[in-house]
Amino acid sequence: MQAFTYLSPTEVVFGKGAQGRTADYVRRYGGSKVLLVYGGGSVVRTGLLDQIKQSLKESDLSFEVFGGAKANPTLEHARDGIRLSIDSGADFVLGIGGGSAIDTAKAIAIGAANPDTDIWEYWSKRKMPVRALPVGAVLTIPAAGSETSNSSVLTNRETGSKRGLSSDLNRPRFAIMNPELTYTLPVYQVACGVTDIMMHTLDRYFNPLDNELTDSIAEALLRTVIAKGSVAIKDTHDYDAMSELMWAGSLSHNGLTGLGGKKDFAPHQLGHELSARFDSAHGATLSAVWGSWARYCLDADVSRFARFGVKVWGLDPTGRTERELALSAIDATVDFFHS
Repeated sequence: MQAFTYLSPTEVVFGKGAQGRTADYVRRYGGSKVLLVYGGGSVVRTGLLDQIKQSLKESDLSFEVFGGAKANPTLEHARDGIRLSIDSGADFVLGIGGGSAIDTAKAIAIGAANPDTDIWEYWSKRKMPVRALPVGAVLTIPAAGSETSNSSVLTNRETGSKRGLSSDLNRPRFAIMNPELTYTLPVYQVACGVTDIMMHTLDRYFNPLDNELTDSIAEALLRTVIAKGSVAIKDTHDYDAMSELMWAGSLSHNGLTGLGGKKDFAPHQLGHELSARFDSAHGATLSAVWGSWARYCLDADVSRFARFGVKVWGLDPTGRTERELALSAIDATVDFFHS
């Protein structure tokens, strides 16, 4: 096992009805004036936002609401949220939705705690933040893993660039995860989420170092996501499938599946450029580039791709060379993305 440092401090509250405990956890982590950050309105239509607001009211917690987070969250929108957070005196930011809302909440939390610095200074790596307001998450889509990760991604519409900030200040204090909240998702978004979960794992799995336990955890996660993703796109109300995907999404991006490895994330960087330029769904851009990336990188470690084929896709190695297994594994992955 290679050396590593691991931090995953987010308290996960998982199961049916978990959103009813939101106010308790806001108060537990020091919140008294909350900024509620959400996206395009699904949390309004489903009544989830009203449930959260009622929970806060009953606990005598004040709040402001800030909607409109984009599928590819923007710097400009986050700046608006920072101003509202400062004006309202918020001391806690709660992201309600998927990765876009949670990433926006993280950006607001850092910007509000550092009012003299424009947040793009942090996302463009010119500065690193040293403080942030606490963040919580109520998850509605298994995908980005933002509910337990240290990263937040923003698109600068003025420059057309998409950048991520990795900092432990980004890690939410808690994540409320009720798989039933995913039931209203369009099938396309479920499929994009499945792809994103896989890619968070694959971008860690394909590295030059072998770590048997870490690799085995990643392989088990990938097998689960492939199996349950195939069920979920046929029935988004399948609790078993959506619960497995929701938990897999968190584990895929909290660092667990890459311990002792070396980070590359080249497919993610390529996908970010595509989604920034064309405003395409993140998972879709990842699926578009992965096959080409894999074939380009194949000769760097043929045995790793062959192992991926055997351990994840169940390919029979009998009578086949490692290269044949590796190419079949790449084909199987691309075929799954097409499906």
